[in-house]
Amino acid sequence: MLPYGRQNVTDADVEAVAAALRSDWLTTGPRVELFEHDLARIAGAPCVAVSNGTAALHTAYAAARIGPGAEVVTTPMTFVATASTAAMLGATVVFADVEEDTANLDPAAAEAAVTSRTRAVTAVDYAGHPAEYDQLRKVADEADAVLIADAAHAIGSTYHGRPVGTLADLTTFSFFPTKNLTTGEGGAVAATVPELLDRARSFRTVGLVRDRARLRHSDEGGWHQEVPEFGLNYRLPDVLCALGSSQLRRLPAFKARRTALAERYDTLLAGVPGLRLPARRAWADPMRHLYPVRIEGGRRREVYDRMRAAGIGVQVNYVPAYWHPVFEDLGYRRGMCPVAERFYREQLSLPLFVDLSDADQDRVADTLRTIVES
Repeated sequence: MLPYGRQNVTDADVEAVAAALRSDWLTTGPRVELFEHDLARIAGAPCVAVSNGTAALHTAYAAARIGPGAEVVTTPMTFVATASTAAMLGATVVFADVEEDTANLDPAAAEAAVTSRTRAVTAVDYAGHPAEYDQLRKVADEADAVLIADAAHAIGSTYHGRPVGTLADLTTFSFFPTKNLTTGEGGAVAATVPELLDRARSFRTVGLVRDRARLRHSDEGGWHQEVPEFGLNYRLPDVLCALGSSQLRRLPAFKARRTALAERYDTLLAGVPGLRLPARRAWADPMRHLYPVRIEGGRRREVYDRMRAAGIGVQVNYVPAYWHPVFEDLGYRRGMCPVAERFYREQLSLPLFVDLSDADQDRVADTLRTIVES
């Protein structure tokens, strides 16, 4: 089965991990700080490494003091963690519809969803294409809310020439194996506001504070540390940070190959009746995490089944978040975001990863074209 996504791991990555294993530090050591520094150069803002992308979202919401009584406006066209981590902190999630072409959070829909209780507006850079952050910034500022970017798909992407990581108050990343780079499991939070960065760093380390200037009981011994606010152990160990720093050195090459593959799909699949290719705004320079096509005419399930039967691991990204039973049980109902639901019913992700060969891509395109035109 040809997968829809796969990591690229080299001997240099293995050597970096082995060196970490032979060092004095397996976790909370110098490679964590180095990885955060390496990430900041790409993201354009200081970063805190965490254990995975879901932990990054949980950490970002906690840093923004999202809790009971707060509302978080976000998109349903995302992995459920974008919404569930806010709900787990006691917030009410308000889903706003998406743009018809990019499937990103629609600024007009987000504005209409804002109330006096809105404390965060969270966009998702679907498939690596940045959301409309200048417009979303206005929505968030007028609501006196924090702007959060779920950029799990988008490290390496830019918006009007500005790197993802500089566009929101808090930005979250994921380094799962199918993402643009990997640490196995792993994630990060970037923050453009120092206070939010400090809170994120504290939360991912069980809430511990060691800075004497911030201690309530500063007259204890040199061992003393305190927890002024609850946090969790979301630390990313040195071993995985070593892999991350090694991977980051190849991020430009990863982007070049993913861009070439996406453009090649554009050419191979141009003009196929009943097939819509992914949109790209003129101001966006996306690092494509997914290549999401749309199968028109109610045939997505058929095409999915036939592609899988042919040994091609297509995927669907995603079930609208509020369709999950956990949200249904909270009173959310289908039909809330018709544009997102229509997108879901047509969406199909084609294989896209750095090691995808031209021959395998030809097979994907030829098989899809044959099925759709039949």
